[in-house]
Parts: sequence; C-alpha cells; structure tokens
Amino acid sequence: MVKNRLFVAACALFALAASCGGSTAPGSDLGGGSNPATETYAASLGVNISAMTKLSDALYVQDLVAGSGGVAASGHSISVTYTGWLSNGTQFDSNVGKAAFSFTLGAQQVIDGWDQGLVGMRVGGTRLLAIGSALAYGTAGRQPAIPSNATLVFKVQLLSVQ
Repeated sequence: MVKNRLFVAACALFALAASCGGSTAPGSDLGGGSNPATETYAASLGVNISAMTKLSDALYVQDLVAGSGGVAASGHSISVTYTGWLSNGTQFDSNVGKAAFSFTLGAQQVIDGWDQGLVGMRVGGTRLLAIGSALAYGTAGRQPAIPSNATLVFKVQLLSVQ
C-alpha cells in the first residue's frame, strides 16, 4: 500500500509489510495504542508535550522554526528533510544530508501523523511531531526498527510546497 512510501523511500534496507494498519481518525479512541501525552521521552529529543499543540489524542506538534514561505495544505506536493526517533531516543530513519523526500500531503502516501501534522507548516519551517501508534504503524509496527504500538518523534523541515 502507499502508506509505506515514506518508510520505503528513506529505509530501503528494511523489508516492509504491504499494509500500514492501526490507523484511526484524529481524536478517536487509541484502542490500546500509544499516547504521546503519557510517554516518557529521551531528553535528547527535546520533547515537552506541555509546550506542544495537541491536534488529537495521538498527535502533538510544535513549530521549532516558523518558516516564512508557502503554506503546506492537503493536496499540495511537498518536499521535506526529516529524522525519526523512537521515544527512547533511538533514531530509526533520516534523510538529512540526502535527497529531499517528496509526497502529496493528505494523499495517504505517508503515515497519518504526517498527513495531519504537517498541514499549515510554512516553507523554511521546522516542526517537531510526537505521533502515537494509532497515527503511525499501529500494533504491527515496522520490524525490526519500529516495535508494536510505538510512539514516534519526527523533526521535519519543509523545503518546498507546490
């Protein structure tokens, strides 16, 4: 399925399953999934949930750099650089220093936490995302790098919007 595109593009070394699974609508019951608000984060990640904006039970965002360019909206093609970590500080993915990753926002080409959490970002901005498993890889995870019901942390820089 196209939900795996983000992970496939950045982590070609991992063999991924064909379905994303575990995704739910914003604000819905997490159904046993992880909750970013109750997670313990490695200090190195700089996550302070109380300073972040809650978009749903499974999604918190914080603009580290506001940016001043075009605004990302659903249906727009965007290009980003990013790094992803587990809440314990283990980095599982990054394209920093490599080619930008491009996708259509809101087209289910990436995990739901990205499709929802990057809306409204401005080009030149950097956003921190804390994503519960219901909007990431759910109960299946993405073995071996992402365990079942994992909360994910991403730092995303928006490079362009078209």
